[in-house]
Amino acid sequence: MFNLRFAKDYLLYRLKAKNRHGLHSPFVYQLIDKVIYDFRAKKVYTEIESIREGLLNDDRIITVTDLGAGSHVNNERQKRVGDIAKNALKPPKLAQLLYRLVADLQPTNIIELGTCLGTTTLYLQKAAPNVKVYTLEGCPETASIAKESFKKTNLNNIELITGNFDNTLPGVIAGLNQLDFVFVDGNHQKDATLKYFEWCLPKVHENTLLIFDDIYWSEGMKEAWAEIKAHPRVTVTIDLFWIGLVFFRSGQVKEDFLIRI
Repeated sequence: MFNLRFAKDYLLYRLKAKNRHGLHSPFVYQLIDKVIYDFRAKKVYTEIESIREGLLNDDRIITVTDLGAGSHVNNERQKRVGDIAKNALKPPKLAQLLYRLVADLQPTNIIELGTCLGTTTLYLQKAAPNVKVYTLEGCPETASIAKESFKKTNLNNIELITGNFDNTLPGVIAGLNQLDFVFVDGNHQKDATLKYFEWCLPKVHENTLLIFDDIYWSEGMKEAWAEIKAHPRVTVTIDLFWIGLVFFRSGQVKEDFLIRI
């Protein structure tokens, strides 16, 4: 049922989504033309993809603790690192898009909810090496593998925080004067997603970018995405199916864009 519903949503997306042509928003047109549709190869991609390749071939078995499985009981399962890399890491196309978004925005701080094995974290940090990346992960053993990945680069501005997002995210937000770039990729439940969004709101500003992952993952996530788009403080959203971009630009006509990638 999940696969059938997801396939239907994707088909509708492909039928309705537009490219950059015909857009009347200069801001969105430029973002799509210069950033989202910049598919040129970059040297930085090769380094991080070599780390991904190592993870894909990693036969170690670790205990994965899932704090976002939809219940109050922790789900623990034994998994091969290579299988986690294959099934849970952001694919290169999306991870590299996140890199370009950070490189374009040049935020002063970055928050990532859901470190997993750390490849997306590396993309975020590589895009703004002098900017602190706060990456939050619920599972101690995947966090440990991520730390190994971080050590393979010369990046030293990543703070990995392990624990339930409900306990760790408020402290990170409280320690920052404003939020510039937040990528929400963990605990894919409607209530949790909306809660994280609400926690961020007091510190968003004109140039803040919030990104929500897997906005079509479930009916609950679709409902959460719809509520976020409708929030009065949100002015522009860009639905890329796999992720959703949320902007708070004052003076901007409120519009929701469905863009094909």
